Amino acid sequence: MFFKLVHEVGNRQRWITTGTMTTASAELIADDVSVIAGVSGVKVNPRTGSVIVFYDDACGLVPVAEYLKGLAAVPPMMRDARKAHVEALQKAKAETQDKESVPTTGAPALATVVRAMRSMPLLRVLSRPLQRLSQVVREPQSGELDFSPLVRWVVVRPFMPLVINALNAVLGAIPFLIEGAKQLRRGKLTVEVLDAAAIGISLLRRDFKTAGLVALLLGLGEMLENYTRKKSLESLADQLALKVDRVWVRKGETIVEVPLVEVSESDVIVVRAGSTIPVDGTVVGGEADVNQATMTGEPLPVHRTHGGQVYAGTVVEDGEIDIRPTKLAGETRLSKIIEFIETSEKSKAGIQGKAERLADAIVPYNFALAGLVFLLTRNLTRTAGVLMVDYSCALRLATPLAILAGMKTGTKNGTLIKGGRYLEALAEVDTVVFDKTGTLTAASPKLSDVVTLDAARDEDELLSLAACLEEHFPHPVSRAVVQAAVDRDLDHFIEKHDAQVNYVVAHGICSSVDSAKVIIGSRHFVEDDEGVDCSTARAHVERLAREGKSILYIACAGKLIGLLGIVDPIREESARVIAELKKRGIKRVVMLTGDDERTAAVVAAQIGVDEYRAQVLPTDKAGYVQRLKAEGCKVLMVGDGINDSPALSAADVGATLREGSAIAQEVADVVLTRNTLEDLPRAIDLGRAVMKRVKTNFVTSVGLNSAFMAGGVTGLLQPAMGAVLHNLTTIGVCLNAMRPADNGRIEWHDVIEKVREVLLQQPHTEHLAGLLDETSRL
Repeated sequence: MFFKLVHEVGNRQRWITTGTMTTASAELIADDVSVIAGVSGVKVNPRTGSVIVFYDDACGLVPVAEYLKGLAAVPPMMRDARKAHVEALQKAKAETQDKESVPTTGAPALATVVRAMRSMPLLRVLSRPLQRLSQVVREPQSGELDFSPLVRWVVVRPFMPLVINALNAVLGAIPFLIEGAKQLRRGKLTVEVLDAAAIGISLLRRDFKTAGLVALLLGLGEMLENYTRKKSLESLADQLALKVDRVWVRKGETIVEVPLVEVSESDVIVVRAGSTIPVDGTVVGGEADVNQATMTGEPLPVHRTHGGQVYAGTVVEDGEIDIRPTKLAGETRLSKIIEFIETSEKSKAGIQGKAERLADAIVPYNFALAGLVFLLTRNLTRTAGVLMVDYSCALRLATPLAILAGMKTGTKNGTLIKGGRYLEALAEVDTVVFDKTGTLTAASPKLSDVVTLDAARDEDELLSLAACLEEHFPHPVSRAVVQAAVDRDLDHFIEKHDAQVNYVVAHGICSSVDSAKVIIGSRHFVEDDEGVDCSTARAHVERLAREGKSILYIACAGKLIGLLGIVDPIREESARVIAELKKRGIKRVVMLTGDDERTAAVVAAQIGVDEYRAQVLPTDKAGYVQRLKAEGCKVLMVGDGINDSPALSAADVGATLREGSAIAQEVADVVLTRNTLEDLPRAIDLGRAVMKRVKTNFVTSVGLNSAFMAGGVTGLLQPAMGAVLHNLTTIGVCLNAMRPADNGRIEWHDVIEKVREVLLQQPHTEHLAGLLDETSRL
C-alpha cells in the first residue's frame, strides 16, 4: 500500500493510505510511531486509512517517513525487531524524503521479514537466500487477489526437497504460533490459539505437510478478508483536501498566488467564478452566486455579498468575492464533519468480526474435547485429529466470500455496497429515514402555476414578462421560468422590449420594462423592501402553500400583477418505494425536511411516509438518527448532501444516490448507482439474502466438522484425513458463498456426495463414507 502526506498544519501531519488497513496493523503502527523521538502523539484510523502524527520536534518527521516506507507491513511476530529498526532509524543520518508519496509493500512482506531476521543472530544466516527470493517474488498490489502461494503449493512444492518444504512449513507456522502465544498471555482462548495448537502438534509429529497446508489456508483467509474490505476510489481525507494547493491573496493593490498552508486569518483571499472556496470565511468584498451543493446537496446557488458566510468546498458559480478566513485548513466545517464521521465509524462492527466471535466461542469446547480425548486415550494422534478439525477456516473464508458475492451482485444491480458490515446492517434495518430535497424530490425546479392578478394581462403575457427579466439571472428557479416560456413558445427576449435590468439582489430582480418599474422575487423583497401590497393575493398564496409550492411575486408600477408557483417535483418512484419498504416489514418510514409544516405535510401525504419532521436544521439530523437508535431502532438514513453526512454516518447504514454530493458518496455506506430509489428495497433484500447464506454456511460447516471431529475422537479419522475432509468442507462452504447472491442455491447433498466419492476411492475410508451418509440424513 502507499502512504501519502495530504495535510500538514502547525505541529501535525496527516498521512493516508489507498490500501487496506486492519485494526491490528493500526495498533502496531500507533505503537511504533509513538516511540520515535520528536513525536508527541499519533492517531490511526483503520476505517479511513489515516495516520495523524503530532510532533514537538520536526527532526522526528524523517524517521516517521522512513518507518512508513519500511515497516508498515511487518507482521506481528516481528514487533521487537521493528522497534529495534525504528531505533536504528532514529540514529541514522536523515536523508531527503519525498513526503508526497511513500510506497510500502503489502503485509506480510518477505522483504521486511528479511530485515527483521538480520537483527536476530540465529536467523541472520538465512536472511541472504531469502533476500534473493524476495527480489524474485512479486508482491501483490493492495486489494489484489493473489493466489500465487496456493499455486506454489500445488505446482512447486512437490518438486522441492523435503528439507526445504519442512523449512517453509516452519517459517510459515511461526507467525501463527507467536500470535497464539500472545493470545494465551492475554488469558484468551481464541481461534488463533486453536490454530497454533493444531499447527504445533503437526510440527511436533513432524507432519510438515499438514502444518504448511493449515498455515496456507489461514493466510488465504486473511487475504480474502482484506479483499472484501471497503475500498474507496479516493480516501476521505484526500477528498477534503479539495485539490486546492494554492490560492490568490490580495496584497494591497496587487493579487499574488501563495500556498494554501501559508494563508493566515489576516489575509484576504480572492475567489473568482468557477473556483472552489478553500476556507471558511466572511465575504469582505464583491458579490457572487455560490453553489453549496457539496455542502448541502441543494442545487440552488445562494447569493453572497459583504458580510455573508461562505464555507470550504463550495464553488463560486458566478461573480467574484474577497474572503477573510475565519477557519483555516484543518479547522473548517468540512474537517469537523469528517472528525465526527471518523469517531462514529469506530463503533461499527463488521460481519467478519461476528464470524470470528462465533468461531472463538467454540474454541474452548474444542480444546476441552481434545483434552478429554488425550486424558482418556493418551493417544496424541487422536488428540491431533480432534484439533485438526476446527471451524475457523470455513468461517473465516466463507463469510468474506459470501460478502464479496453480495457486493458483486449489488454492483451488477445498481447498488454499490462498500463493505460486509453494511450488508449486515441492511439485513437488520427496521427504520428508514429520508432527507426530502434531492432524495425524495428530483431537485429540479419547474414552473407549475401562473396566476395573473391584472385583468389587462393574461397568463402568457405575465410569463413572458417574468422570463424577460429572469433570462439573464443565473439561478435554477430563473431557468425554470425561462424554460416554461420556451415551452409555450413565448417572446421573452429583453431586446424586444424597451427594457433593461437595473440591478440584481439576493431576493429578486428589479428592472425597467417599457418605462415601467417591474420587480420579481420573494414576498420579503417585493412587499417589505419595495413596499408593494401583497394582501390581495392571500387566497392564491394559501392555495399554493398548501400544495407545497414556492412562490415568486411579480409587481409592475408599484402594483402586484401576478404570482408564479414553483415546484420541486417528487420523484415518480418515491411513493412506490416507500410502499415496497413497508411490504418488507420496515416499521417506520420518516421524512426530514427544512420546509415549513404545511409544505412538509403535503409532501408526506403524497408519498405515504409514516412520520415527518419539518423545519429540521441540517445539524439536527444526526441527533434525530441517534435518538431513533437509542429507542432500539436499526436505522437506514438516505440523504444526498454533505450536511446529511453526520446523519449518514450516525445511522446503522447510510445510503445516497449517484447524483448526490461527492462527499455524501464518500461517507455513505451504500450508493445507488442507477440514481433511482427503486434499488433501495433490493439492497435490503440483498443484505437479508447474504446474511441468510452466512448462517447456512455456519450451520453446515459446524455440522460436517462436528461429524469429522467425532471420527477423530473414535480413532476412525486420522489427522491427515481429518485435514483433508476439513478442507473439503471448507471448499464446499466457500463454493456456496461465492455463487451470485441472486442466484439459485447449492444442493448440499450434492456436495456431500462428491466428498463421499472421494472417500470411496481412498483405502481404509469406507467407514467415513458411511458416516457422511448418516450426516446427510440429519
